[in-house]
Amino acid sequence: MNITLDKNDEQLTGLLTVNLTEADYAPTVEKQLKDYSKRAQIKGFRPGMVPMGMVRKMYGKGILAEEINKMLGKAVDSYIKENKINLLGEPLPVPSNVDFDTDKDFSFQFELGLLPDFQLPAELTAELHKVSLDDDTLAQTNEQIARQYGETTNPDESEAGDYLFGKFKKAGEEGEGRTVLLPISKVTGDQAQFIGKKAGDVITFDLQAAFGNDAMAISNFTGLSKKEAEEATGDYEFSVEKVNRTAAPEMNQELFDKVFGPEAVSSQEEFDAKVRETIQQNYDREAEGSLNNRIVQQLVENTEIKVPTEFFKKWLVRANEGKLTPEMVEEHYSDYEKELKWSMIRNKVVEEAGLKVSNDEIVERTLDKIMGQFNMPNMPDEMRESMRQYADQYLKQENGKNYVNEYEAILAEKVLENLRGKVVVTDKPVTAEEFRTLHS
Repeated sequence: MNITLDKNDEQLTGLLTVNLTEADYAPTVEKQLKDYSKRAQIKGFRPGMVPMGMVRKMYGKGILAEEINKMLGKAVDSYIKENKINLLGEPLPVPSNVDFDTDKDFSFQFELGLLPDFQLPAELTAELHKVSLDDDTLAQTNEQIARQYGETTNPDESEAGDYLFGKFKKAGEEGEGRTVLLPISKVTGDQAQFIGKKAGDVITFDLQAAFGNDAMAISNFTGLSKKEAEEATGDYEFSVEKVNRTAAPEMNQELFDKVFGPEAVSSQEEFDAKVRETIQQNYDREAEGSLNNRIVQQLVENTEIKVPTEFFKKWLVRANEGKLTPEMVEEHYSDYEKELKWSMIRNKVVEEAGLKVSNDEIVERTLDKIMGQFNMPNMPDEMRESMRQYADQYLKQENGKNYVNEYEAILAEKVLENLRGKVVVTDKPVTAEEFRTLHS
């Protein structure tokens, strides 16, 4: 057997050629034929007495092809590992005209995509948004709590502060439109046009005027993206199906327990403080996630990594046969390339920092998630141990897919934690409204 690699450093590709002679595969093929002749059951012959010539004629070609494929796979894998070749994806077989009936020597070729070494930027900077809560944000949260836990009725006619449930669409547009819930209190324009309405009424109104040209408010009401909300001009129709009116719940222990769990708070002052604390924690968590995303984006944009573009496109189509076409790959290629670069950066960080994920970490993380679902984060150790078997069963489901997902999630967190130590992070104070605008 002879293996050679012809590299194209400019294109970051390689052509791997494997030459096989009869001496390479004949002994293994002969052994397989003899073993098969002992097991073959052919009418007219006793087991183990089938003539070798008949076995060779009937099964020789298939056994030869199978053994050569096995030999090729092992040879290519060994060559790549021994020579420490950093590959993109897997080798792509080059079509060849092989005749297993007449050929004695064979030559097979594989296209390789080669990944280069690279260096991470020496220093990166990023801003961490520190959200300061305002009265409006607190009021919105309290309104949501009231709507969720208060008593809801469906009066015949709407009043200020009610919600209109129904269908919303562009005036004159075909179809019934999308289902929405319109909070009358959020209308900054003429609220009167939404008051005194009942089921069956159709309201035609200027969308931008109703919400003071506030794209975010329009987006929240309609479900449109911010860009779509900005472009949604002219008259729209709202077909009322029912009126929702919610009476604010009483501020008592029953409400406190429903919102935050038994005896977490015991007064309105504690309740208000807990609401503020929860909102702040949510914004802080979202800000941290946003910072991590910006760090990833900066690394991908500022790390010089050359990619074997043509091979990558070809490999994407082959690896996703039936799901991706060359046209689809071409259309979204920049996204695929960003994902590839981030994968390379992540792998480099893992290797250089020696990051590992233990089985105990995976199980403990899964237990934390299970406890969270039961709203029992501080479960006693004895009970937590009793749930370990449940966690093990969960991790084995879907052929271990859940285990892999947890492993990848923990590893991703460790990579970002490592990168955060190399990034100069500065705090940037923003209001809650500014934060929502920035991250919409």
